[in-house]
Amino acid sequence: MNEIFTFAGIILIVAGIVIPMIIKSRGSESKKGLRSVLIILGAVVLLGGQCFAIIPTGYSGVRSTFGQISNQSVPQGINFKIPFIQSIDLVNNKQQDVTVPAQVWGESSEKVPVYASDIVVTFQISASKSAWIYANVTNTAELVSQSIVASAIKSAMTELSAAEVTLRSKIEPLAKERLAASMDEKYGEGTVSVLKVVINQMDFEDSYNRAIAEKSVAQQNQQKQEIENQTAIAKAEADRKVAVEKAQAEADALKISAQAEAEAKLIRADAEAKANKIISESLTEQVIRAMFYETWDGVLPKVMSDGTIITSVDGYTSE
Repeated sequence: MNEIFTFAGIILIVAGIVIPMIIKSRGSESKKGLRSVLIILGAVVLLGGQCFAIIPTGYSGVRSTFGQISNQSVPQGINFKIPFIQSIDLVNNKQQDVTVPAQVWGESSEKVPVYASDIVVTFQISASKSAWIYANVTNTAELVSQSIVASAIKSAMTELSAAEVTLRSKIEPLAKERLAASMDEKYGEGTVSVLKVVINQMDFEDSYNRAIAEKSVAQQNQQKQEIENQTAIAKAEADRKVAVEKAQAEADALKISAQAEAEAKLIRADAEAKANKIISESLTEQVIRAMFYETWDGVLPKVMSDGTIITSVDGYTSE
């Protein structure tokens, strides 16, 4: 806006000088009057453009008088100043990004080499600290320098193990915390706020990656072997249980069979003993003699030894 007023004022002053020289139809008095009007109007416009400054949204102003910077930041909107004595410069208070494309090498807590690259830091300058930044920082474009970002990243790496250092959920919040502490230490607390740190690439050196790949393969093979071993053990245990159950079943069957056979023998023996007892009790002398008569054919022995009793019939003995 100031540039527009300045440009318009210069145009009017130049017009006041040139136009009367071109116009020939009027008298000298008219030319002088036109020249004076244009020059005065141009001077007023030019001076008016130097009397104020407009601070847009997202910015704050820094007022300086003969090079002396005021500690009070100029707010957004229209602000008046003394022409040609004071100036108001803008400081960006919007969120800004700074990118570090180079690789930042560091080490994990176990001294494993690791690097981060394509780092994006989002930061914001406090409006109340704009005057201080303008007065004390030579190059505000390097407010968040690559060196301070790299230092924060390296510091964060050393606090994480190799298993965690490449995890964005671990390294990025820790890097943000370390960078914020560094910015507070350098510029004062609350001067520059670190809003976010994004690490687009995080990796180990090639040799370590190969070692990790080999370790992963070895672990997979080990897990596979453990699964196979567990399967074999489970199968052997199942087979053993089946064999034990089968042997137990066979033993139980043999036991039952033996018990049944023994019980059968006992029953038969008991029955036979009872039968013999009954027969023994029923065999009287008369029954035995009757049975003898039933079976004897009436023929006496043809050969007899001397003094030998061969048989007795009805109480008579034949010698």
